[in-house]
Amino acid sequence: MTRRMTSTTSTRLDRLPATAGAAAPPVRLIRDIYAEQRMLGQPVLSIELFPPKTPKGNALLFEHALPALRDLEPDFYSVTYGAGGSTRDRTIAIVDRIQREHQTTTMAHLTCISTSRADIEHFLLDARKRGIRNILALRGDPPLDNGGPVERGFEYSYQLVEFIKAIGGFSIGTAGFPESHIACTEGKHVDWQRLKAKIDRGADFVLTQLFFDNDDYFAFRDYLTETLGVSVPITPGILPILSTDQIRRFTSLCGATLPAAVSAKLDAYGNDAAAVGEFGVEFATRQCEALLAGGAPGLHFYSLNKPHAPTRIIGNLGLRG
Repeated sequence: MTRRMTSTTSTRLDRLPATAGAAAPPVRLIRDIYAEQRMLGQPVLSIELFPPKTPKGNALLFEHALPALRDLEPDFYSVTYGAGGSTRDRTIAIVDRIQREHQTTTMAHLTCISTSRADIEHFLLDARKRGIRNILALRGDPPLDNGGPVERGFEYSYQLVEFIKAIGGFSIGTAGFPESHIACTEGKHVDWQRLKAKIDRGADFVLTQLFFDNDDYFAFRDYLTETLGVSVPITPGILPILSTDQIRRFTSLCGATLPAAVSAKLDAYGNDAAAVGEFGVEFATRQCEALLAGGAPGLHFYSLNKPHAPTRIIGNLGLRG
């Protein structure tokens, strides 16, 4: 069931207390991070994490992955949000803990499909009280087990962006698809025009879906900036290849293209996991070099909670001491 925003919600969140109890860590708005790094002529480096499903996975994230990633001095982390809000509580708890323990700005993903406006409102209010100021607004996927009643909230992510913007107090990111969203049947330019609609409603920056041909990113960026007049940062999302089966599964799920030359290389390596991993680091390094040389405002790494590949790639690029 949906309901109108209450008087509590219509009050701008930046007028509410930052936290209950302990002092909030210094949290920067990501739109400001992009502006500051642009002034310095430096790329923004960000790393995506996901909420582990088990206590062991949680321990590995906080005791191994994050300490290793800390040396990279990322400008911000982001934490994913499961289908239909299935990881909602874990997502917000992890974002909160990273900001408190690592003093690094961290963004919470938020999806709107199969989620009521009341639940979205509650998430945003809870985030604000915890000092979380950055949200990646996504349509998302319905939960796999959708046999029960479906919550009616927003059908499209531009509506979620608009809702968050109306509440106030957040920097809002959104997703872009250099090869078009897999569900868009009208062609990539229609999909990119829909992205423009999200930006017009309040999105401050764009993080792209994974891709392996930089020409796809540059065509996407140039259409948005030169044809549609978009001026917000459009940051490429980089997924280092860790295994052949995994990358083929991911590209199939999201509609990204694995270039024939890359596919042939993976075939040649066969079951040699170490060789595939080395190739993945080298390919991503060269890809990132060309993206930065072509004017990309930063790099967003899909880490899969594994610090090794991002650490090596960023080291290869010489972006951190």
